[in-house]
Parts: sequence; structure tokens; C-alpha cells
Amino acid sequence: MYPSVTPPRQVRIGDAAAFAGTTPRAIRHYHSIGLLPEPERGGDGRRRYGYDDMIRLLWIRKMAEAGISLDDMRAAFDEVWDIEETLCRMEETLAAREADIQRQRAAVKRLRSAGSPLGLLSALVTDRISHLPPGALRPSDLEALLVTERTFGPLGAALQASVFIVLAEHPDLRAEADRLDAADIALDDSVDPEDPRVEELAAQHHAHLKALHQAIEAAGLHEAEEELFEIYDADLKGEENTQMSAFEAVTKMPYDFSPARMRCMELTAQLVGRDPSTDS
Repeated sequence: MYPSVTPPRQVRIGDAAAFAGTTPRAIRHYHSIGLLPEPERGGDGRRRYGYDDMIRLLWIRKMAEAGISLDDMRAAFDEVWDIEETLCRMEETLAAREADIQRQRAAVKRLRSAGSPLGLLSALVTDRISHLPPGALRPSDLEALLVTERTFGPLGAALQASVFIVLAEHPDLRAEADRLDAADIALDDSVDPEDPRVEELAAQHHAHLKALHQAIEAAGLHEAEEELFEIYDADLKGEENTQMSAFEAVTKMPYDFSPARMRCMELTAQLVGRDPSTDS
């Protein structure tokens, strides 16, 4: 024979939480938002939960497991719930989550393939430079691609990748880039923006950009641009809509450049804008 068991008429919050598969903290939250009415308290001042309280708590847990929001739960208990509208919203949410999971799986695959933070960038960028040997890209190269992708989107970063491909394959161009970077750093706050060296350095940057452009064309890298545009339009248009405008991005990305260095960049841009040979 089995021993006789008499169920309690009421239980404390810990037992209620254990039976419902939740926590006392969650139950208190349900009380605070009016989803679960406050039960009566015993002589010791503690909450006591009866059968009706437990039934409601179990329904709350079932709806939470199904992904139903707390507001929709409240509407359901108030019998003003539009279940069809709720289900449509839930389907949209689940579809978005599935898309996120697919993007995350693709990122994991790229990370495993690239073996470096390069895999965290978009597929458009990663695929463009996947043929380079390990170590060909410097951390500063990856940082530049990261910022460009945030500012101008995956397409902008994929086009910029041509520069780093050429730098990786042409030691002379890489050495000149390093020399110019050092010269840029030397344009600190002690340098007058009107110093002739600023204009001279801008001319050297322009000459280097022309050399890069010629190397990009010689390598046939420009031929991939049309294909990049097609891929971007077909597969990444949704990402384009999540980008800030370039102007907004530039105003939010901090760079501790001196006035002399900023003027050098402006002069370089002016020279490039007047030179048709550097048009993409």
C-alpha cells in the first residue's frame, strides 16, 4: 500500500517557484507588473499560493516558453488578446532570430576558415582577401577594414581590400606606405598646418595613391568590382539599410589627428579629386 499524501492547501513562494519551474524572483516580478495577483499572506507575513494562483503561474510559464510577451500574457488573462496578431508578431520575431543564427553560423565558418579576426568581417570582405597567406595583413589593415565596413558598408570595405592585397604583394609599396605613415605621425600639434612640409607630404601621398591605383589595375583587381556590386545588391541589401550615413559615421568615429595632419589629408583629397587617373 502507498502512504497517504495530503496536498497542502497553500504553499510558500519557494515551493510555488519550484513546482512551476521558475524562481521566486520571477514570481515577484510577475506580481510587480500585475501579471500575477498578489496572494494572501499567512500569519508570518509570507505569501501563500493556492490552486488558482498555481494554475495562473503555470499558464504564465507555458506562454513564456512559447515566446509570448508579458504584455500579450496580460491581455490574454484580461480576455482582450488578439491571438492572431500576436502569432504574426511571433513569427516575424522567430524569422529574424533564424536569420541572426544563420549569420552567426556563417561568421563562425569564416572565422574557422580565416583563422583570424578577419573572419568577423562580412563575407564580401573575407572572400576578397581569403587568398592571402597568413600574416599578410597587419592588425592595422584589419582595423582599417573594420572602420570602413562600419562607415561605408561591406561593399566599401571590399573595394578597399584591393589596397591591402596590393600592399601585401608589393613590398616596395608597403615600405612607402610605412614611410608615409611615419611622416603623418610626425605631423603633431607642434607643426603649423601652413608649414610647407604639409603640402609636400600631401603630394607624396597623392603619388603613392597613384602607384597603388596602377598596381590594382595591373593585377586586374578592378575587374572584380562589377561582380562585387552585383553580389552586394543581391545578398547584402538588408545590411545596407542598417548602416549609418557616411557623414554620421565620420562625425562619431574619433581620430586624434593634429590640425597639420588634417590639412594634409584635405590637400591629398583635393589632389586626388583633380586627378582623373585615380578615379575608380
